[in-house]
Amino acid sequence: MKYAWIAKNKAAWPITLSCDVLGLSASGYFDHLRRREQASASRPGGTRVRNETLLAPIRSIQAETKDEYGWPRVWRELLARGVRVGKDRVQRLMQAHGIKARGKRKFVVTTHCKHSLPIAESCWPETSAPLLQTRSGAATSPTSLLTKVGCTWQP
Repeated sequence: MKYAWIAKNKAAWPITLSCDVLGLSASGYFDHLRRREQASASRPGGTRVRNETLLAPIRSIQAETKDEYGWPRVWRELLARGVRVGKDRVQRLMQAHGIKARGKRKFVVTTHCKHSLPIAESCWPETSAPLLQTRSGAATSPTSLLTKVGCTWQP
């Protein structure tokens, strides 16, 4: 409010005198002017980026990364591409339009025991026999353990 009064009356009164009367520093007034010029120069017209125009880069980032990025990484990528936007806005837009990261798949152990290939005894060291007994109860050898879990052993 004070800076606006100084700007309006700078033709009638010197800026330094107006700043002294209002209890401001002249350097503070000129900093204010510089910040306003930078803000208006960074965006033509001082308008914000519309949501529709912001969705296009978000969708392209998601397509490039095969839906692996969530909103924090999308926001950082937008900043790296020169799009100035707040992280809360990116989060809200992505949630409103159903854009989300693909979740990590649960690790599932896949063992294929239903095969006709012979299983060599050399793969099971002799030191594993006591370990097998303690873990599976009555397993006395690797062969009996394999038959217990449904695998067949053919010599």
